[in-house]
Amino acid sequence: MTPLDDITGLVLAGGRGTRMGHVDKGLQAFRGASMAQHVMRRLAPQVGALAINANQNLDVYAAFGVPVWPDQLTGFEGPLAGLATGMARCATSLLVSAPCDSPFLPPDLVARLHQALTAAGADLALAETDEPGPDGAPRIQPQPVFALVRTAALPHLAAYLAGGGRRMDGWYGSIAVARVRFEDASAFRNINTLDELRQCEPE
Repeated sequence: MTPLDDITGLVLAGGRGTRMGHVDKGLQAFRGASMAQHVMRRLAPQVGALAINANQNLDVYAAFGVPVWPDQLTGFEGPLAGLATGMARCATSLLVSAPCDSPFLPPDLVARLHQALTAAGADLALAETDEPGPDGAPRIQPQPVFALVRTAALPHLAAYLAGGGRRMDGWYGSIAVARVRFEDASAFRNINTLDELRQCEPE
């Protein structure tokens, strides 16, 4: 058993898909499969188990062969609600999240996050990239949806959600965080609209 076997990969597909015309983003066809399936294929070799967080089309997601966990909070409360559900339900001590609309995620995402988490003795490790700022100069862009977290940190997240917090980068101020800089920012790009989906379709 390797350390990565104690990690569950959670595909976050619990949104309404508002920017994509109110369709289920994770189920949109992309290069011969759904976007969620592409994310699953990228994560599967990096983790010991997989699950999907979804709030609609549950039977369709279940056909992918992994557990499907709807939000414990009702009302489509965003990716943090999905993360909290995954942390509560997974059987591993670590959980890594990735959104269903980011089919290009790095093949070494989990290994690098895990290395940083372990080295720092942190509760959470998150990805960062360099992005051009308003003046064209590079700036650090956190990627908090791509995060590896100890499930023991769930009380901190639950308290943040109970207080009405919903920002993905707003809950971890009270825990130890490690940050990992990834050079290829394009690996973290997400597909938000149907036009973007069509533009990314060619191999």
